[in-house]
Amino acid sequence: MRHVFTPEGEAALSDVMRRRPVLGFDFDGTLAPIVPHPDDARIPGPVAERLQALAALCPIVVVSGRSVDDLRGRLGFVPLHVVGSHGAEDPAGLEAVAAASAHAAALEPLREHLHRHAADLAASGITLEDKRASIALHYRRARSPALARALLQRLLDPAPAGVRIFGGKRVFNATARDAPDKARSMRELVQRCGADCALFAGDDVNDEPVFESAPEDWLTVRVGRGRGGSRARYYIDGPQQMRELLERTLQALRPGA
Repeated sequence: MRHVFTPEGEAALSDVMRRRPVLGFDFDGTLAPIVPHPDDARIPGPVAERLQALAALCPIVVVSGRSVDDLRGRLGFVPLHVVGSHGAEDPAGLEAVAAASAHAAALEPLREHLHRHAADLAASGITLEDKRASIALHYRRARSPALARALLQRLLDPAPAGVRIFGGKRVFNATARDAPDKARSMRELVQRCGADCALFAGDDVNDEPVFESAPEDWLTVRVGRGRGGSRARYYIDGPQQMRELLERTLQALRPGA
């Protein structure tokens, strides 16, 4: 990966913005800084202002692990589409209601399994967040993250049939195995918006499928270099640089302004 604030990165940004792409963003750790209490997460005002300015010029989508209802009140601007549960919850998608119901039903065996172990989860400092189309098991606030992680690995291995388990920043996530991931969601959103390409920025494991499968003419940006590398083509140091990235994106869209 190269930093996007380099001559090569600036040229790539200008090139993709000339084609009027879809701009796609993760939420936590990307548009909003990671905070100890997830309910406190919000997009900083200067970032939201630039997103709103960009939304008047090209389609913007937010694709997050949070539920759609949870996201809407945290954004501070109005994107064209909001997709939740890592791609499994897409209110504007085809057969959205039926799909969300099927994805929730596929998680029922896991849901029952976790409820049987609710006391163990609570004692280990693990928070269960049931978003219907996905389940998140957070251990950020556990006294011993290592022990909490070990408990979750025991409880989630093997995963129930039809369920996909994947990690994140001190969280384990579960979705229906046949539910869209972020990569599929971004491809569908590009098509839905009638765009040719996309810029996508994200910071976590569940954003890597987008980075891995993105066509050559997409611009992919990892927020923070992370550990173990990334398939994103460019990076910024963290969400504190998102304001600058959006400002440069605006400048690329209206170079004479």
